[in-house]
Amino acid sequence: MISGKLLTLIHVARQKLGMDDDTYRAMLFEVAGVRSAKDLTPATVERVLRHMKRSGFVPKESLGRRPKVANIHEPKLRKIEALLADAGRSWSYITKGMVKRICKVDAIEFCQGEELTMLIAALQKDADRRRNGLRRR
Repeated sequence: MISGKLLTLIHVARQKLGMDDDTYRAMLFEVAGVRSAKDLTPATVERVLRHMKRSGFVPKESLGRRPKVANIHEPKLRKIEALLADAGRSWSYITKGMVKRICKVDAIEFCQGEELTMLIAALQKDADRRRNGLRRR
């Protein structure tokens, strides 16, 4: 039995590759020897996913774990999350250097309101640069 996340990933891959039901089941049988994804084992799941990736499926990259902050800072965190998503970046983009460089703390969880505002300003500046096609100095 495989996890729900892997089963969902296989079904998303099927949809993205435009496979009809007969083609999908034939591929499962050819690659893993089963007719249904729920019958896959952990080893056969990897084979099926490898086959689907070779066929052109590109899994969407996760944005990473969202930090936990006080409820009062939640709107600012949502704005940061939106700016990161718009740029196609993960939470690690902000946590691997921006927080330390701009806010002088080790993790975004330790940021106060004004520090989160500084992060938003930096991300907004980056978004404006990308929108206008300007390069960073």
